[in-house]
Amino acid sequence: QVQLVESGGGSVQAGGSLRLSCAASRYTYIMGWFRQAPGKEREGVAVIVRDGSLRYSDSVKGRFTISRDSAKNTVYLQMNDLKPEDTAMYSCAAGDGWVGASLRSSDFGYWGQGTQVTVSS
Repeated sequence: QVQLVESGGGSVQAGGSLRLSCAASRYTYIMGWFRQAPGKEREGVAVIVRDGSLRYSDSVKGRFTISRDSAKNTVYLQMNDLKPEDTAMYSCAAGDGWVGASLRSSDFGYWGQGTQVTVSS
């Protein structure tokens, strides 16, 4: 079992920045961030794999950066140039399966409670 604790959400104006953090109770093969806006499906935002491989959704590429501190079992999501369409509940996820840099939620077995990000125009 893995416990995930997220922090760093909040409200910001368009063009601003936020940094999300997620601390895991142990190391896992893959960690990532997903988001879900009201009335929309969950979307994979960014993932980072044990070997350092990264993957981003097209909607955040060039604006968001995922990183990982393996010594602290913590993953970060630096979000720059935020847009109102980035408003969503952001959830940290982790998995032990060797699935590569997957953005499929079904490849992640552990989930955090989520942290709200609200971007106003």
